[in-house]
Amino acid sequence: MAKMAMGFGVMLIAVGVVGFVVSGSTHPTALIPAWFGLALAILGALARTEDARKRMLWMHIAVTVGLVGFLFPGVMAVMAYVKAHGGALARPAATEEQAVMAVICLVFVALCVRSFIAVRRGRNAQQPSVD
Repeated sequence: MAKMAMGFGVMLIAVGVVGFVVSGSTHPTALIPAWFGLALAILGALARTEDARKRMLWMHIAVTVGLVGFLFPGVMAVMAYVKAHGGALARPAATEEQAVMAVICLVFVALCVRSFIAVRRGRNAQQPSVD
């Protein structure tokens, strides 16, 4: 999981840097995905520990960052598409970057939730029943 968080962090950093360059390096808000990616990469690095409680804490914080990284850009992208009414987008590069960030973060959150459920099931299977 920690390596996955770092990998998704690198992807978001790449999206932010590419968006910044494509926008002509004049819009610093294009770097927002890079900041989220940096946070995920740092949290992933912190989660690479033998202490299960610390690993769990850092990964839960990482999935929260991923959830925020899905919700806000996703809402902004949907609002931009709705405002366009099928016509031209006001800021197509920004809207595309928001959509890409939302999709990347959604996949990350889904994989994390899937892993958390698998760990919980594994823990429950190891515990003896008290019937």
